[in-house]
Amino acid sequence: MNNGAKSKVIKILMVGIILGIILWGGFNTAMEATNSETFCISCHEMETTVYQELKETVHFTNRTGVRATCPDCHVPREWIHKVVRKIQATNELYHKMLGTVDTPEKFEEKRLELAQNVWRAMKKTNSRECRNCHKFESMNLDKQDSRSADAHDPHYWDAVDGKPLQKTCIDCHKGIAHSLPAGYDPAADEMNEG
Repeated sequence: MNNGAKSKVIKILMVGIILGIILWGGFNTAMEATNSETFCISCHEMETTVYQELKETVHFTNRTGVRATCPDCHVPREWIHKVVRKIQATNELYHKMLGTVDTPEKFEEKRLELAQNVWRAMKKTNSRECRNCHKFESMNLDKQDSRSADAHDPHYWDAVDGKPLQKTCIDCHKGIAHSLPAGYDPAADEMNEG
């Protein structure tokens, strides 16, 4: 390869590297911008419904000052899971643009279905986002009421007859950060079956 060809290859590589850095930086900037509570509640129907409910819970204000934001509960921390969730969220943006849930009233009409989608996803990931903050090994069972302590006891959760239990945080804690949707029937809840 002559010097002119080498020079062209080097220029192409440099342009590629610079373009890659710019694109990667833009991608990461977009990921972070869409992973903020400000972005989440920029939709009027989110700000006036579920965000107002969150503000009334221990996840928003508590004695320790630890606060969960929308992404803490609804977006995975691990990069690959976060990208998958962001791709899934494009469907939500699509429906927002279609007008499916573009008002608080329309949101409330679909709220049970939307909640069930979130619960199903949480069940599928073993309540991964809950476990980012809540760890069984860090729980002081002596400071919990007996019913909670029994349910959280690591031996109860680790194994029964040598098999892991199928319950996860969302099985018992629906409605912990948002009101349960109208029409929700715990007796008919498919996740209560196991």
